[in-house]
Amino acid sequence: MDDLKVAMRNKDVVKKNTITLIRAAILQIEKDQKIELDDNGIIEIISKELKKRKDAMVDFEKSGRQDLIDGLKQEIEVVKEYLPEQLTYQEVEQIVKDTILEVEAKDMKDMGKVMQAVKAKTAGVADGKTINEIVKQQLA
Repeated sequence: MDDLKVAMRNKDVVKKNTITLIRAAILQIEKDQKIELDDNGIIEIISKELKKRKDAMVDFEKSGRQDLIDGLKQEIEVVKEYLPEQLTYQEVEQIVKDTILEVEAKDMKDMGKVMQAVKAKTAGVADGKTINEIVKQQLA
């Protein structure tokens, strides 16, 4: 809320709109499920908001709309401010390798088991797309 007030005072439209959208997503989940989200739940929602924006970036790049691309990049930076520091590719790769040994995965049939375990370990600090890519690479 403090960040929203500062953004409004500074007339930072992108930050204000992005924070408002994140708050709306959190409130929607809380109302729909009649729960109060803990920090992990909020981080999960913020991660989903980041993923939505990254997915939209691909479409905007295809359309060649630089104005939309620039706005979306600014939104992504705002969303990242509210997430814990993300793991590097190498860190995720090491977690995947360790998890494969833990769950005794042999081939692609065990991918679901590995993905579930890795996602539990890296909730909010690693992108699901990156995890998926590394798991496929390691099990292939």
